[in-house]
Amino acid sequence: MAAKITEKENYLKCLHGETPYWIPSYSFGPMPGMARPCTSAIFQPPFINAYRANGGGKDVWGINYVGSDSTSGALIPEPGNFQLEDICDWRDVVKAVDLSEIDFEDQARKGLEGLYAAGLDREDTCLEFNMHAGYFQDLVGLMGFENALCALYEEPEEVKALLEYMCDWYTTVLENMIDIVKPDCIGLCDDVATWRAPFMSEEMYRELILPWHDREAKFGRDRGLPITMHCCGQATDLVEDWKSIGVVQWNPAQTSNDLEGVKKKYGNSMVIAGGWDSRDHLLSADCTDEEIRQSVRDAMDKYAQGGGFCWCGMFLGAAGDREMMRRNMVVLDEVDKYGDTFYGYTKDIQRGFKNGKGYTGAGVI
Repeated sequence: MAAKITEKENYLKCLHGETPYWIPSYSFGPMPGMARPCTSAIFQPPFINAYRANGGGKDVWGINYVGSDSTSGALIPEPGNFQLEDICDWRDVVKAVDLSEIDFEDQARKGLEGLYAAGLDREDTCLEFNMHAGYFQDLVGLMGFENALCALYEEPEEVKALLEYMCDWYTTVLENMIDIVKPDCIGLCDDVATWRAPFMSEEMYRELILPWHDREAKFGRDRGLPITMHCCGQATDLVEDWKSIGVVQWNPAQTSNDLEGVKKKYGNSMVIAGGWDSRDHLLSADCTDEEIRQSVRDAMDKYAQGGGFCWCGMFLGAAGDREMMRRNMVVLDEVDKYGDTFYGYTKDIQRGFKNGKGYTGAGVI
């Protein structure tokens, strides 16, 4: 009888440096059109991130988040509405929520119930504990980009003091919840780069941003959990720093990076979750479905040889954009068809779900 391997088991195999049976698809939760359980889903404590689920509002630091149909509801700090103008005033402005009044077991239950209501099953899907958008992103949310970047250069010690204060709070939450939630991996996040380059020097990143991620990562290292890093933009030169704190997967690993160099240097010890962007001709009205499919195959051929790769890429656009959704169905279909057979796994292995109903499309050989 063929052994049934779940999406979660296959993905964790990849994160542990082994060649998976098929190319995993990394996402932040269920995506429209998925015909099988998603590989990975993010758990976030509801009291920290409830505003992300209800279309906007203030987070625990008072940062007001807003979305729009043009971005399919993706949220950003409200433009022009920043509460901290001078970093030296942060002690008077930034007030952490009193955690003595938080029922962490209840928060874990509510957060997991929300995922279960979305149809997720923990035996099928890897659960990633990821609390927030990142320390640099929190600073930007409080001050806006211009003031935040000026603060990094002009008042680094005040920035360090503020982010340490926030890290003390975040790690207290993590300490109280991680062994209740029992996640399969730890997720870190910080968009510290543009498409072309990081917002700061490597030295500044190591001094002012990395230490706080390191403190969160330690919870994963101490428990033997894989650690992921979300960072958009061109951040190739920061990969070694992430490796130093135990990160084993980078998403979305955009194509402005030297991903072939990362693959050559780190092999399967730094999983590239990305390597494909909906740019250039792919966005053209005359781009054919076959060209979209070929772009998927090209990315997998380039980065997935021997393992160390997860698919992580979709077309993005306005809510209700039917052409975007149709193209994404093409992407997902080709990811399944080409990715499922990429490593040539045998009849002894069957893609299966907890309920015993193996996937009946491409991939069951």
